[in-house]
Amino acid sequence: MNKYKILLVASIAAIIAMGLLSVSIAGKNAERDVINTSPVVKADGVESRSEVWKQHFPHQYDSWKKTSENDQIIDMLKKTPQLTILWAGYGFAKDYNAPRGHFYALQSNQNTLRTGAPVDDKTGPMPTACWACKSPDVARLIDEKGELEYFTGKWSRWGDEAVNSIGCADCHDSKTANLTISRPYLTRALEYNGVDLKTITHQDMRSLVCAQCHSEYYFKKTEWTDDDGNKKVATVVTFPWEGDLTAEEMEAYYNERFFSDWTHKISKTPMLKAQHPGYEIYKTGIHARRNVACADCHMPYKQEGAIKFSDHHIRSPLENIANTCLTCHRESEAELKEVVNRKLERKDQLNEIAMDNLAKAHLEAGKAFELGAKDGEMSSIQDDIRSAQWLWDYSIASHGSFYHAPEETLRLLSVANEKAQQARLKLVKVLAKYGAINYMAPDFSTKEKAQKLAGVPLQKLAAEKMKFKQTLLKTWTETAIANNKLDPSIREGMSDNVSYPKN
Repeated sequence: MNKYKILLVASIAAIIAMGLLSVSIAGKNAERDVINTSPVVKADGVESRSEVWKQHFPHQYDSWKKTSENDQIIDMLKKTPQLTILWAGYGFAKDYNAPRGHFYALQSNQNTLRTGAPVDDKTGPMPTACWACKSPDVARLIDEKGELEYFTGKWSRWGDEAVNSIGCADCHDSKTANLTISRPYLTRALEYNGVDLKTITHQDMRSLVCAQCHSEYYFKKTEWTDDDGNKKVATVVTFPWEGDLTAEEMEAYYNERFFSDWTHKISKTPMLKAQHPGYEIYKTGIHARRNVACADCHMPYKQEGAIKFSDHHIRSPLENIANTCLTCHRESEAELKEVVNRKLERKDQLNEIAMDNLAKAHLEAGKAFELGAKDGEMSSIQDDIRSAQWLWDYSIASHGSFYHAPEETLRLLSVANEKAQQARLKLVKVLAKYGAINYMAPDFSTKEKAQKLAGVPLQKLAAEKMKFKQTLLKTWTETAIANNKLDPSIREGMSDNVSYPKN
């Protein structure tokens, strides 16, 4: 009798287990059906609101939302005050912070002192191009208005339109959800560089969607005529990719066009500002040669239930090392971190030396001009300074360059340092000629001292920015909400951290 009871109980348990398994399988199949249907987020045009995409891609959206966890402000001008001297006369000398999560990209653009304090849609120091890498609304505006119209006017022109931070439509087609290049200037750059767009693979796209923003660019003045016959000038984001993707090739590109981003306030040197050439430096490194895409390390695949998807919590791979680096590297987590940190310390040391020499070269050149040095005797010195700072800036401006291509990063820093030292050796002779034999560059060891030397009125700029945030920026937000361009709930809990005084 006991045997029959045991068999009965076992049979019932097996039936229940099979039922639960069937439910689980059905649920997973349903999940698979949803993910494989390629839902149409928007049939025509660009859907720039990421919360709309969430209805079809909740896993990706929820992981993207975690980029909000990286909201810390690291004031790089305070951490490395040499930067203020290097960028004297340029916006970066006012305000420059380490990047935060994509969730904060738009806010950082609105908050930075570099974008100024416009009072209407026609004022402020920056062109509309300054929104280009900060919002999927840029892709929408280019689609709706045309690229040249988008790039015409001041940054403040699109303040109530560019309201959603980096999100789904920056990298995905709204109709098919496939990876897509949403910025036409990258397509042009690839064609300039001899790339057959038809041969681009999905693995290529997993880097190219990142290259839309993480690449070197400049603002090219472009004359055009609209449909009504009005002559206009657009300031178009342009990649200097007509040769190999190297710092020297791009320097030659700019030199051939006599281009400079600004004239240095202290040394009077026509300067170049590297933006964030992450893609170009990556292409010189071992990961690119092994066909490892940006997404492999920064957006590794993740499994939740039956769904396998790219983790959109984009961050340093070292913060998720088990699912990124250790899928290829066979050290333990502790061993790999130790190796990386030791190498990074060496790069940082060389970076400090290069920045010090560059800052002193600017200050010494400024002193030479102050004493009466002529343009003719300073031109070769300025050429050295311009080239040295370009190579230095190019080597570090992409933030992760040392992980992407350590040898190239160290090479660029070494050459930059050598050129800065050559400029300083020439300056010794010029300074001696004008009686400053024992001249020593003034102290720039703190942000406050460096900004004073660079003539940055921090308090005034901060006060103007705070007034802008309390007035025009509020109007932009209210208008965007009223026009259904922005869902205010997406900003709930958003911090508002800045590196400058708020009063």
